[in-house]
Amino acid sequence: MGYAEKRGSYWRGRYKISKGEYGTVADPMGTVIKFATKREAKQAADEEEAKIRRGTWRDPSAGQETFGEYANRWYEAQDLAASTMQNYRRHIEEHLLPVFADKALAGILRSDVDTWEKQEKAAYAASSVKTWRSTLHLILEDAVDEGLIASNPAAKRRGRGKRAGRSRDRGPEKVITDPLGLLLIAERAALLSGRDDEFVAVVLKGYTGMRWGEIVGLETQYARPGAIRVEHQLYELDSGELVRCPPKDDSYRTIDAMDWLSALVADHLARTKPTPCSCHGKRYVFRGQGTVRTGGHQGAKLVDVARRSGVSTGTVSNVLNHPERVREDTRTRVELAIAELNFVRGGGPTENAAHWRRNGFATWLFTPATSGWYPKKAPQEARPVPLLGAPWPGVPVRGRNAQDRADSCWTPISRGLTPHGLRHSHRTHMEDLGTEKVLMDERMGHIDGSVSARYAHVTPGMRRRLMAGLTQQWEASLDARRKMHPRSPVAVLDRFLRARDAVTAA
Repeated sequence: MGYAEKRGSYWRGRYKISKGEYGTVADPMGTVIKFATKREAKQAADEEEAKIRRGTWRDPSAGQETFGEYANRWYEAQDLAASTMQNYRRHIEEHLLPVFADKALAGILRSDVDTWEKQEKAAYAASSVKTWRSTLHLILEDAVDEGLIASNPAAKRRGRGKRAGRSRDRGPEKVITDPLGLLLIAERAALLSGRDDEFVAVVLKGYTGMRWGEIVGLETQYARPGAIRVEHQLYELDSGELVRCPPKDDSYRTIDAMDWLSALVADHLARTKPTPCSCHGKRYVFRGQGTVRTGGHQGAKLVDVARRSGVSTGTVSNVLNHPERVREDTRTRVELAIAELNFVRGGGPTENAAHWRRNGFATWLFTPATSGWYPKKAPQEARPVPLLGAPWPGVPVRGRNAQDRADSCWTPISRGLTPHGLRHSHRTHMEDLGTEKVLMDERMGHIDGSVSARYAHVTPGMRRRLMAGLTQQWEASLDARRKMHPRSPVAVLDRFLRARDAVTAA
């Protein structure tokens, strides 16, 4: 039994922890409680001994460890995927430690967490703050399990606060595009990069719903006739390292591919002849761009001159190196394009990077393709993509004084669309075709844990209908593009347009 001990003008409660070890009744901060009467002190001591017998007692001094100390110890104890560890570290260092680092675990109150969350929402998106609070909740919940604190101050209580429902955490509407928009964005991305690779990648992403890391990490052995197998992804860490790891949520899957899509990827592989990368020793379907050229303002490329003059890159090379081999009218046209584009021989990179970088692809290729504008990037302000109007839909002008030499610019297709938005678009296109949910979930790599989903299974008929529907969408987008202009400076798209000419003429 506990007992009361007289200490000058007050009483304190004492209780037995184990043989030869006694404790003193204290508050959650570890401060000894001073009781006015002997009876109150003894009752409090008895309650502590009762907690010991029930196994619910907690040492009051345990909560004096600071959040910073515990968070560091907690992080070191985790053994998770590199991407998850990176995210936890970013959340802790950038958003939790600046506020809670020096606070004792037991001294963190619910009101402290609510105040911090309110301040964060004033500066960041609500969805991001929700993620950071989840990390804080996870850390403090583990502290509860270790007996360091009695309860989790980051736990959300239901039915409290504003009655605003889900709208409080609602983010902006996700921007998507239709099949024609997808085709036009892919064409523009290829014009901006100066090669067909980006056209193939954007179309593949838009018609399979693959995640960005899955596209970058797609190995040649998994690009099969009639199917794309998702076995790995390449996740880019803050350090710039690309980690080869399983797809998100272990969403291994085989994605059915239409005949034309399989042929598009196969032709790309035959043209590019991938070799093993130095970082992983694997052959990947797609390579990045030259590391020297970012943003498209270092100068015109050989392919830009070819597209402007309507000839092949080999012809341009002959004009530069063996002009006597080229007809005079063709040579004159190429030389005029060289002057208009301010082309400088040897001004571009000679070797492609092993992989795309997420920020570089989105900033300098995808965003300008969707919006028609290069984004703001110090010291330059946001600006329209400068174009020479011919051949349609325009050849990006590069190099010095590009804006003054341009005679047109692109109009927006889907302003605000992101590469991940193509995944949302693909799901929406399948919904529009009336695709069964079980097939959509399989294709997207989602898991439906409902009872009804356990009794639904994918059939060959479902797959055939989806392949036919996506092919119809693709052909309709080609026909709509042909009405805008019958040809394209992007070689791979131009072949598709010519093939549609032959089909419609037959």
